[in-house]
Amino acid sequence: MMRGWRIAGLGWMAGLAVCVAHGQTAAPANTSPAPVAPVPAAGPAGQAKSAATTSAPVQTVPNAMPLGARGEALDRVVAVVNGDLVLESDVDEERRLVAFQPFRDPTGTFSRDQAIERLIDRTLILEQAKLQADAPITDAALNAELDTLRKDIPACKEYKCETDAGWQAFLKDHGFTEEQLKTRWRERMEVLRYIEMRFRMGIRITQPEIRTYYEQTMLPEYAKQNVKPPALDTVSDRIQEVLLQQQVSSLLGDWLKSLRAQGSVLMMKPGEMAP
Repeated sequence: MMRGWRIAGLGWMAGLAVCVAHGQTAAPANTSPAPVAPVPAAGPAGQAKSAATTSAPVQTVPNAMPLGARGEALDRVVAVVNGDLVLESDVDEERRLVAFQPFRDPTGTFSRDQAIERLIDRTLILEQAKLQADAPITDAALNAELDTLRKDIPACKEYKCETDAGWQAFLKDHGFTEEQLKTRWRERMEVLRYIEMRFRMGIRITQPEIRTYYEQTMLPEYAKQNVKPPALDTVSDRIQEVLLQQQVSSLLGDWLKSLRAQGSVLMMKPGEMAP
């Protein structure tokens, strides 16, 4: 069974929240990656609606509640994407993952319907990514991203996430073990890498654009949190990623519509059971 994030952040493209094609993991104005907050996520939430949240029609199918041997409900199926299940628990996990989007808008509200759309899109992206002969995300690359994440999440300051005890407390309060978060974040990195390789050709983000985003979007967010912001040079690469996600979102949206049309996406109604 492919779970919601393994099956995308997008999103963050996502993110980035995530985030991936919905800006969910991006910064306050576009989080919840993903746009892409990219995705993007994010996007991942005071969030601009990403092109990855497509309006392509989907089918509905009866019987969305798998049953155990004794007839008890195990976990409600909310969608079936080319045979892979997206579960209600995946939607709940998507909600909890919002806390790990460092630049999210804290005033944004979680939308279950948009989360399901993101999970479907991320499933489709990861299915395509697995067809490529790309090397797996290394543990070193994953740990480097998580180390940066611990420094960038404003709420992490209260937990003292720079310490192992503080980071573990933050994870526990949001319903994750460290291994669970690593699994989800690795998948997010796979989504972002695939989108970058497929869509970013020819797109260039300038330094003035990065500075404008830092001054007009990031700094106000840190001011609201009453937290000292990171220096521009330490987050320049992450801002570049967010801006890139925003620019590729329309291309990504058209591509996802095509994948939905070519494949099989079944949306379940409450009380229905999976086929």
